[in-house]
Amino acid sequence: MDSYYLVMLAFLGVIAIIDLFVGVSNDAVNFLNSALGCRIAKFRTTMWVATAGVLLGATFSSGMMEIARSGVFNPQMFSFAEIMVIFFAVMVADVILLDAFNTLGLPTSTTVSIVFELLGSAIAAACFKLVADGASLTEVADYINNSKALTIISGILVSVVVAFVSGAVIQYIARLIFSFRFEGAYRKVGGVYAGLAITAIIYFLVMKGAKGASFMRPEWIDWINANTTVILATLFIGLTIVFQAFISLFNINVFKIIILAGTFSLAFAFAGNDLVNFVGVPLAAYDAYREWAASGVSDGAFMMGGLLKPSTAPTAFLLFSGLVMVLTLWFSKKAHRVIQTSINLSSAQSGEQEQFGASLPGRMIVRASMTLGSVIHQIMPGTLSRALASRFEPAPVAEGTQPLPFDYVRASINLVLSAILIASATSLKLPLSTTYVTFMVAMGSSFADGAWDRETAVYRISGVLTVISGWFITALCASTLAGIVATLVFFGGEIMAVILGLAAIALLVRSNIRATLSDDSLVNQSNVRYDAPTIRTMIDEKAPENLRRSIELCRSILDGLLSDRESALRSAKSDASEFFDDLSAARGIYYRMALSDKKPSEADFDARYCYFRAFTNMREVGRSLQGLAKLALDHVANRHRVYEGRLADDLRTLVGLLEAMSKSENGNPDIAVFHANAQKALQAIDRLQSELLRAIPAEGISIRGSELYLTFLLFARELINHYEITAMIQTKVNALAQEP
Repeated sequence: MDSYYLVMLAFLGVIAIIDLFVGVSNDAVNFLNSALGCRIAKFRTTMWVATAGVLLGATFSSGMMEIARSGVFNPQMFSFAEIMVIFFAVMVADVILLDAFNTLGLPTSTTVSIVFELLGSAIAAACFKLVADGASLTEVADYINNSKALTIISGILVSVVVAFVSGAVIQYIARLIFSFRFEGAYRKVGGVYAGLAITAIIYFLVMKGAKGASFMRPEWIDWINANTTVILATLFIGLTIVFQAFISLFNINVFKIIILAGTFSLAFAFAGNDLVNFVGVPLAAYDAYREWAASGVSDGAFMMGGLLKPSTAPTAFLLFSGLVMVLTLWFSKKAHRVIQTSINLSSAQSGEQEQFGASLPGRMIVRASMTLGSVIHQIMPGTLSRALASRFEPAPVAEGTQPLPFDYVRASINLVLSAILIASATSLKLPLSTTYVTFMVAMGSSFADGAWDRETAVYRISGVLTVISGWFITALCASTLAGIVATLVFFGGEIMAVILGLAAIALLVRSNIRATLSDDSLVNQSNVRYDAPTIRTMIDEKAPENLRRSIELCRSILDGLLSDRESALRSAKSDASEFFDDLSAARGIYYRMALSDKKPSEADFDARYCYFRAFTNMREVGRSLQGLAKLALDHVANRHRVYEGRLADDLRTLVGLLEAMSKSENGNPDIAVFHANAQKALQAIDRLQSELLRAIPAEGISIRGSELYLTFLLFARELINHYEITAMIQTKVNALAQEP
């Protein structure tokens, strides 16, 4: 039995490392999006600052470890064997759940995950124990630390409101002071603003967080507490003088110092508050094992009241955990994807593909807000209204420069305020959700800053609602999944634990080794120069690929229809919608091209418009595919007759002719072969259309059947026409690219 628990501890250690990787991939957005979004420093500089913050912050997390030991359940009610199953179920459920959210590119809360997984697995263990003892299930509440659990959960929920309101109010005040043309006010009060920001960071991060540091001595903490006022006053006055001198005498941009310091502090606060989410459970399991091994009592009889005692994690272990987090920051593709999601939602840009679609609640909120805004505007004096509006008038974007998702003022507010809120919770040993706080602060500041205009508001609100609903779904899924895993292990014993552990690791290895990221790297995303040769390459690569994908989807729709399989058509309909979204996003790059460089040539201008025309034609094919898939799905779902005999064979022949159009030699399509096959397909379409008119009365084809058949023919004709135009555009772009 001893070896069984040693293997389980080793497994929990491996899972902890994987969980660190998965969790940081999810939470990197919390402390990187503001600095990367305002582009105040190079990518590597920002990453090195975040690296230092994570490593140092990890050593301040020791005081949070008791959350996993006794923060959600009463450990004295469980035996060692039951506690180990609880911890095992938590880690298996947590790493799978977070990896699933990361794969979807959605930020979620690791704190919500760990709290509800502990709750779900503890309830499952309590129920198993009560049933085995023949007791009533109403006694489950005795096994749960109700007051602490409710405090943690209510704190997480309240943080949503506090973070959003704080971000909106403070950003509104900051914008009134600085406006978007903040150079003038910055030279007058920039030193005070920087001094206040850095002083607040030091107070909440270092002085308030010192109690949780693994290396702090009691006498040091007592001295800090006794001299807090003097320290803060000295820091504020000294830093204000220094920063004002930087601005006035040396023309140094102190926003860079604030934002990088904010990035450091938020990474620091993240590591201090969230490390318990990843390694708290394995450390608690290790402490439980040591107590049991020293007791000499059987695993089922030894009760775990020892977990109620405070515990300090070794500094070396915390630093190792911080190192794993740092490596994840640098090398995780998923982390970059989640960062891009958050930057898109808080960006002030519009016109490109939004991360989320519109929703009915989003539309209702926008409509109600516009009505309320109209009423306020009518009541407010005109002079005051114009004065306020002038402070929120965006600064013009210099020609040839790419607009930032948000400026230095908003980036600094996002970072400093988020760090203050999280560090305050850490000092109270409350595992606040860093994802809740940073995301809602960013949303509140972007709302106050006018980033949610009429072009983007409904999408941004829908995105916020989607992400928040994802967090609540996380709570339900986390508790349910952990409860199921715990129940399976209780019933299946050691064999089931081995199966579940290996399955969890296998799923994660496959996901993280084989997963690919189609999005551009954050480092290179804004460095492309869209000249004529580049655009020629982009069209030449994507046009054949999109043609093949369009025909493949058409084949999938036809196969699903002729085989009368509704599930296949639903899958094809989903694929067609995803394809259309991809085409829309690709076409949206055109709007970025106008800002890529200062002096494009006439050929570059013409090539860019050709790009727009080419992808517009390809997108129209994607739109037609959506309509065809929906019509075919409705036909089968309503149980109408599907085609047989000659009609079915003719449609298969037509799709075969379309597939011949997409054939290529060594990946390079032959334009002449393409045109020849296109003409054959057009002739076949004309023939099939004529034959259908004769087949309707002869074979008794219904109006619905005729409509669907003609829609297939219409799609084929549109595909040929649009890609013929795209081929001509490719020829023109090729000529433009060869101009000197």
